[in-house]
Amino acid sequence: MGLEQIIVILLIGLVAGWLAGQIVRGGGLGLLGNIIVGIIGAFIGNFLFGLAGISIGGGILSSIITAAVGAIVLLLIIGALKR
Repeated sequence: MGLEQIIVILLIGLVAGWLAGQIVRGGGLGLLGNIIVGIIGAFIGNFLFGLAGISIGGGILSSIITAAVGAIVLLLIIGALKR
């Protein structure tokens, strides 16, 4: 994995984590936390979309959408566990 790929993954994770934090009120975890949630969310989103048989195409935008959906699910789970 090259440096460019790592930077793209981090940027997608950052954007997806930020989006999820905005959608799930009180779910933001700061810059580093949002990146981590976004990256983990990408795996969760890909898994969930695969189970549902949903394909939204390729490219950065679809990656951000998929990661954001997964990050939202992750933040909801984290929020439920905190209660």
